[in-house]
Amino acid sequence: MTVPGRPEKRVARSSQVPTRSAGSAGGSCGMAAGRPAAIPQLPPAEPADLVGTCEDLATRFSGLPGTVITGSTTVAAGTLLVAGQPVAAHCRVTGRMNERVSPVDGKTYAIAFEMRMPLAWNGRFYHQGNGGIDGAVVTATGATGGGPLSHALSQGFVVLSSDAGHTNAQGGPAFGLDPQARLDYGYQAVGTLTPMAKAAINLAYGKGPDRSYFGGCSNGGRHALVAASRYATEYDGILAGAPGYNLPLAALANIWGAQRYATVATGDPLTPPGLETAFTATERRLVASRVLARCDALDGAADGLVQDTAACQRTFNLYRDVNTCARDNRDGTCLTIAQKRAIDPIFRGGARTSDGERFYAGFPYDPGIGGGGVPFWEFTAPLVLDSSAVGVIFKVPPAPESLTAGPAFALGLDIDTALAELYATNELYTESAMSFMTPPNPTDLSVLRDRGGKVLVYHGVADPIFSVSDSEAYVQGVNRKNRGRAAEFLRLFNVPGMGHCAGGPATDQADYLTTLVNWVEQGQAPDRIVASARGPGNPGGVNGEVPPTWAPDRTRPLCPFPAVARYSGSGDVERAENWACVSPRGGQ
Repeated sequence: MTVPGRPEKRVARSSQVPTRSAGSAGGSCGMAAGRPAAIPQLPPAEPADLVGTCEDLATRFSGLPGTVITGSTTVAAGTLLVAGQPVAAHCRVTGRMNERVSPVDGKTYAIAFEMRMPLAWNGRFYHQGNGGIDGAVVTATGATGGGPLSHALSQGFVVLSSDAGHTNAQGGPAFGLDPQARLDYGYQAVGTLTPMAKAAINLAYGKGPDRSYFGGCSNGGRHALVAASRYATEYDGILAGAPGYNLPLAALANIWGAQRYATVATGDPLTPPGLETAFTATERRLVASRVLARCDALDGAADGLVQDTAACQRTFNLYRDVNTCARDNRDGTCLTIAQKRAIDPIFRGGARTSDGERFYAGFPYDPGIGGGGVPFWEFTAPLVLDSSAVGVIFKVPPAPESLTAGPAFALGLDIDTALAELYATNELYTESAMSFMTPPNPTDLSVLRDRGGKVLVYHGVADPIFSVSDSEAYVQGVNRKNRGRAAEFLRLFNVPGMGHCAGGPATDQADYLTTLVNWVEQGQAPDRIVASARGPGNPGGVNGEVPPTWAPDRTRPLCPFPAVARYSGSGDVERAENWACVSPRGGQ
């Protein structure tokens, strides 16, 4: 299908996932006299103390343009905890920016925010991107990963969080009827808040931030990669977890998947429990066990984790390795041939138009397919979240009926038409979803790179909503643009077994932020990140999906893509020091 007005360079095309390794050669940029230009080393941040008191910040911030400060109070040490440890005393400043009444729906909109400002500041600013469709001011701590043992606020950052210009109390996704609210959600709230936050920091501490970071997971990871492109002069470090940087395409792909599940559901597919009858928990665990049987030992140890994902995709075959039910008798030990035909394209093939063009990446088979977070994203989200997101926030023109009849809208949606509408504009909606939601020229990070900025991405291999393959395509595209040298400023760390942002049978606890700061400010490029399982007794919170056969504190190295972890052949298999990051089998 040819989509009218659909610019191929808008995104790193998931439908054409590159096959070269991240060390392969590609396009050109950052060249001087035929040689790669040196990337500057940014100096470390210097700490400072708050000038005055928290309570007087409201008065001192009163002159910030377009800003109304609604509160400024002291938060005593220990009011917030992280992993059971007290967070130091800090100020909590609340406010809103750019309040207006929409000429389209008559609602009042503003960009609401909170900043948490330590009394003893480390000289750094962290802009927290939030998940979902935003719409709420999540507590500004800058927490990342599964069960964090610390976060940006506890480490002394000033942290900003916002609702991205709308509140869920006004009707959730209905904000998409207002054109400006769409743009604020996509990127303009970040562009509005950033200079305000830096000016406020200058007023509070007598200097602006020495180093600025942007981080988040899911939609927050999307915000982060958009900031890396749109606001590259404002941020030094980007931390993007499970970045849905092609979020409109991912949402439509999830609806496409639901339509496939509906063809083999034995219950009512208009309900999440009914749709799940297409691929039950018992059947998902069956597939997970067969993936392990075929792939677990590819990394040198049968330990319940598949480290070499690419080799596993070549090794595992759903049709061959999972029994086919005789006479369609589904008893939990097999899948019917109709199920296999419905399910396998979602994972191996990726979402496609009616004429076979792939528009979003597939999802690799991983033991995490049996994880507890999978059914929400596979069977609930397409009916109650993606339906209204595609229908009202992303499509041009919007389809208000998706707000009240989401399941019917999703299962009846014409995918080809909706795909074209993600790229469409009209007189009222002058930017398409694929413009306001995604990084412009996503493979060009030259501005951030040439300033000395760094981008660290992490992604669960078993993520059921934003494909890890899409993140790999992003990194490969940037790498080709940089003649095979993208690893000097961009690295992706896949987390085997992990679902969406956290959880799953995985070592999902890691300090990504400190790793990024050390890279940005000390030049310590991360060749591995040690991650831990969160078994019983973990202070950051127990992950109930850690298998009982694992050591509760199992550690593994997360490796920069395309490298994978492989057991050395000796030493305790539960400890990261006995695993090395190596090239994947058969290349990538």
